[in-house]
Amino acid sequence: MAFDGINLKGGRINKIAQPENDELLITGKGANGQKRLLLSASASLPLIYFTDKNRISPLTAPNFCMLLRKHIGSARILDVKQPGMERVVEFELEHLDEMGDLCRKKLIVEIMGKHSNIIFCKEDGTIIDSIKHVSANMSSVREVLPGREYFIPQTVAKENPLTVTEADFCRIIKAAPMTVQKALYNHFTGISPIVASIDSDLSANGLSEAELTHLAHTFCLLMEDVKEGRFSPAIIYDEEGPLEYASIPLTCLEGRGCRREGWSSISALLENYYASRDSRTRIRQKSADLLRIVQTDLDKKYDLQLKQLKDTEKREKYRIYGELLNTYGYELAGGEKSFSCINYYTGEEISIPLDPQLSAKDNAKKHFDKYNKLKRTFEALTQLTDQTKAEMDH
Repeated sequence: MAFDGINLKGGRINKIAQPENDELLITGKGANGQKRLLLSASASLPLIYFTDKNRISPLTAPNFCMLLRKHIGSARILDVKQPGMERVVEFELEHLDEMGDLCRKKLIVEIMGKHSNIIFCKEDGTIIDSIKHVSANMSSVREVLPGREYFIPQTVAKENPLTVTEADFCRIIKAAPMTVQKALYNHFTGISPIVASIDSDLSANGLSEAELTHLAHTFCLLMEDVKEGRFSPAIIYDEEGPLEYASIPLTCLEGRGCRREGWSSISALLENYYASRDSRTRIRQKSADLLRIVQTDLDKKYDLQLKQLKDTEKREKYRIYGELLNTYGYELAGGEKSFSCINYYTGEEISIPLDPQLSAKDNAKKHFDKYNKLKRTFEALTQLTDQTKAEMDH
């Protein structure tokens, strides 16, 4: 659809902010006063809509935001286009360069799910920079890097529904060996599965002439509404809440126990529909990052505690060394580095390491001291590991 209706065409940009890593907030003044336009290239929630709400921006603007401010911070918006009904919005901008000469640039917003991006180009299509860099390692279809040529990747050949004739429409649908719904969104750009929904599972190539003619007339009337800007934004609700939304009537859902709520503009609809969802998504993403950091820290802490706890398992041998030295130590002459005797707990011979500078009594005390230290460590670590495990489970 044409985007002239966003009321920024002919206006001038007076502020650019980047509230999120993948989001721009452009404030411009046009014929209808000042407007804020949100451009989001979020992989999970890419959007373009007008908003009355300001967004909190970082104290230090990101590099991409600074670049835009430098070049088009006060640019005039010459045109806003949607090439070929693709999910792409192109802003044609005019500004003065450092020498005071008029220059033109393009700010292109691609709303393509996880491939969404905001790309800043020269007039000839050379990429200056983008909010997301895409290297050859990331995509075999197209690189999005400074100095590369910008183009819209053509993955599937589709017809533009705003320019297709009724005869061509009938020919395309008649030749499609699939349901009518699939034929519509597989062969025409900008048609979603929900917009293409009809109350029939008939195959497109099995339609009668009368059915095909009726479908063609309905399709062309809908496209006339789009070309003329006759939209009726609405959200369809079922018993569980918001089900779908569109800027055209969704007659396939209305009357099936669903409720329709109309909106004054598609921007107002989008802002209300996605505000809570966007907030939840952002919080979930950030909390996931925080959780990963905390979890990694706890894992390291827990592993270290377990290792230290395992080291305390040998504490009992030092107690036995001390007891045996108190029992048999009278046999020592002094200066020995070890002492062998029978362990009366097991009946086996045992070798006890000694400090040759110490007496039998002092060597026994040294082993008892080590035993007591490991015992205290064991008791403390047992409690700490339980606490750390509880933190991890929480």
